[in-house]
Parts: sequence; C-alpha cells; structure tokens
Amino acid sequence: MNVKSKQELQWRRDKIRELTIKGSTQREIASDLRISVTLVNKDLGFLRQQAKNSIQHYVDEYLPAEFQYCLDALNMIVKEMWALKTEDNRELMQSRALIKDCCAMRIDLLSSATVVDRAVKFVDRHRGFVPQNKDVMKDDTSKIS
Repeated sequence: MNVKSKQELQWRRDKIRELTIKGSTQREIASDLRISVTLVNKDLGFLRQQAKNSIQHYVDEYLPAEFQYCLDALNMIVKEMWALKTEDNRELMQSRALIKDCCAMRIDLLSSATVVDRAVKFVDRHRGFVPQNKDVMKDDTSKIS
C-alpha cells in the first residue's frame, strides 16, 4: 500500500470514528462518505480491535508499573516524614497528618488491586487466555513499610 492510500485509509477511518461519536448510523456514514455499509462496518471492526489492543497494552504494560510507582512514592514519603526531626510542633503535626494521608492512600490503592485484577482477567479472557491459578494477584503487603 502506498503512502497516499495509507493516508486516505487513515482519513476515512478517522472520519468514520468522528461520525460515529456524533451519533451517525452506519448507513448515514456510508451515505456521507459515499462508500458501502460493508466498508463502514469493516472499518468499525478495525477501530474496535485497535481500541481492544490499546486497552490490553494499558493493562499489561502501563497500569501495573504506575500502581507500583504510586505505592513506592507513598512509602518514600512516609519514611521521610518519620525521619523528620523537628522541634516545631506545628511541623511535626503536619508531618504526622501527611503520614496518615499516605496510609489512607495506600489502603485505597491496595483495595483497588481487585479492580486491577478484574481488568487483567478481562483482558486475558478476551485474549483467549484464562489463568489456571484463581489467585492471579495477591496483595504483597510485605513490601509496604
């Protein structure tokens, strides 16, 4: 496929996406773009697959890393706040309040691990892979200080 054909294909798919978002039916899109309903349906299938791949990549690559970065950052803040040496009671109270907030955020993150687990299972199920182990994601609270 040459560059011009690729650009035309991309333009058509972008236009189909735009018209779909605006609520147009497949027949209306086909009429507006002067193409067949079959071609609109084919391009919509391609766009759905592209979206599925994007979600799969997000769940596989981005989400677990971001989850761990957040936990690590909260742990670092808690450690630094406990190490804070000050005679100023106001500063000490603020550091303790920050520790409390970080602990609450860690609990929220760890509680949302079930959401992450469900997302991973959803992607695996639609990929055709079903884990043999029912406990795919166990909380490893030993990493939390």
